[in-house]
Amino acid sequence: MEIPEFIAVGENIHCTRIYKVGGKFVKEQEGGGFGIHYTSGGEPRLLPVPERFTERADWEAGKVKHCAVAIWQGNNGDEAGRAAGIDYLQSLARRQEAATAAYLDINVDEFSTDVEERANLMRWTVDLVQQAVSIPVSVDSSNVEILRAGLDAADRGRGKPMVNSVSLERADMIEAAASAGAVVIASPASEAGLPESTEERMASFAKLMPMLKDAGLEGGAVHADPLVLPISVDGANGKRFLDTVRAVRETYGPEIHIVAGLSNVSFGMPSRKLINQVFSRLAVEAGADGGIVDPMQINGEILANLDTGSQGFALAKALLMGEDEFGMNFITASRAGEL
Repeated sequence: MEIPEFIAVGENIHCTRIYKVGGKFVKEQEGGGFGIHYTSGGEPRLLPVPERFTERADWEAGKVKHCAVAIWQGNNGDEAGRAAGIDYLQSLARRQEAATAAYLDINVDEFSTDVEERANLMRWTVDLVQQAVSIPVSVDSSNVEILRAGLDAADRGRGKPMVNSVSLERADMIEAAASAGAVVIASPASEAGLPESTEERMASFAKLMPMLKDAGLEGGAVHADPLVLPISVDGANGKRFLDTVRAVRETYGPEIHIVAGLSNVSFGMPSRKLINQVFSRLAVEAGADGGIVDPMQINGEILANLDTGSQGFALAKALLMGEDEFGMNFITASRAGEL
């Protein structure tokens, strides 16, 4: 299958992203303390974890938010810590661009509860990322002040920035995006919550799209997000999403883009990478042309080269289409090392 375009919105510079403490990346150091191991410029490097992060509840749960560590070090660390924090974030940006990301999504919402601090950090992170890559940024926040801060820092010379996201429940984001000349990810989330059925999602889009058009946002400026929900919660969620993709494409035509947080589908499941890649391929076949993804794992070339005749593909597809009750066939194969 040829995939002429896949708009990957790189999701990796995000303060919700976690690593397992004591796992592959986060290790205790011989001299004391912990560090995050990564590679930059082909060389192994270390991002020190400040003590304040080891005193948090998520650390007690065996997790650390690695981008938050990098942002803290880049702004508050000593000379070596600042250099490591900056290098870490720019390395993440460069790796995503090299994997054909079209945008880099940046979110600092979970860094702290202070809006002014987060707005300043959004500006700082956007500027830092733009020093390392040539692609535009996607500004991601639930707070319009933080969103505006990111848009103000965005360099229009590399293309229009993206707003992730606008919806009926976040209508103030529409004005912010339009005044900044941005493109938008449009979500069917509404004041009543997250729609579940295809009909509910399309009804929400039917209200949202005219609002976007009135603001001057239409056609290729809109990236519709049909909303991915985990199959571990409801085995029909994969098929509902794909049905909605088809309905959006049929209703709004070839100009509109269709993207989504495709990896959300596999939360709570084993062999997530395989599920995510198969799901992304099915989404493209249904009419999607992008996703909010890790572009090192999901991009046009990877999806085009998936072995659709393999056992793994067949089992993942059956799981995603709701044909594998409770996912037992897929889970059994995963546990047996057959995937």
